[in-house]
Amino acid sequence: MTITSDTPSSAGLIDRPASVLTPQPGLPQPPVGLSIEDERLLRKRELAASLRLFGKFGFGEGVAGHMTVRDPEVHDEFWVNPFIKSFKSIRVSDLLRVDHSGRVLEGEGTVNLAGFYIHSELHKARPDVVAAAHTHSIHGRTLSSLGMGIRPINQDAAAFYEDHAIYDFYGGPAGYRDEGERISTALGQSKAAVLQNHGLLTTGQSAGEAAWWFIAMERCAQVQLAAMTAGTPIEMDHETATFTHRENGSSYAAWLSIRPLFDDILREQPDLLD
Repeated sequence: MTITSDTPSSAGLIDRPASVLTPQPGLPQPPVGLSIEDERLLRKRELAASLRLFGKFGFGEGVAGHMTVRDPEVHDEFWVNPFIKSFKSIRVSDLLRVDHSGRVLEGEGTVNLAGFYIHSELHKARPDVVAAAHTHSIHGRTLSSLGMGIRPINQDAAAFYEDHAIYDFYGGPAGYRDEGERISTALGQSKAAVLQNHGLLTTGQSAGEAAWWFIAMERCAQVQLAAMTAGTPIEMDHETATFTHRENGSSYAAWLSIRPLFDDILREQPDLLD
């Protein structure tokens, strides 16, 4: 089962192909040519499914954590999960549409101010970014306490090779615009960042892509931390890591990788589409 704008199927729209890993015959491909209304519904369904996955994987931490997807018609507005609502119970109808001033334009609820400033500044600085995710996951927080990035110690980790930043400063909870601006500047053109003393941040050309990179980055952090306790991890050489990144670090690779997880969460929790 997958997600489309009209049925619980296919999961994501990528506005432009950005993959070196070319779709192979027989593999699904991102939908194209959707109407604005269908694309908006598709993005909202992906966002709700991604948040449910975050809840399932234990990424929630009290009221912390937020994920946004840009509106396909009004590009300076985006959809976000409401403040003080569990990832585990998010539905499409719960999502809020907000503008860059933090004003709620559609939906009922309030906006996490810290989430607003991180995401609003990121979306303003990076018009290519459709979605962004940040939660206080356990291994992401642990890695961030070391001020350390993801090292190319295995195939999965190489997806982030030279494609994630380290924000090596912590200015307190991001409930003010300056911190959001600094985080956005540190991210640069990378798809992800380790926020020192804070956690992980990922982006994507769809909600599904941003969600996959967050899940993958959290697991890479877990593996790296475990490897460091056992000994000295062996890193790939630059050439091998670069090649592996081209194969595993593309938008299409992420879009494809999230399919089984979307299928699972829709079978288990079809109410998320309400």
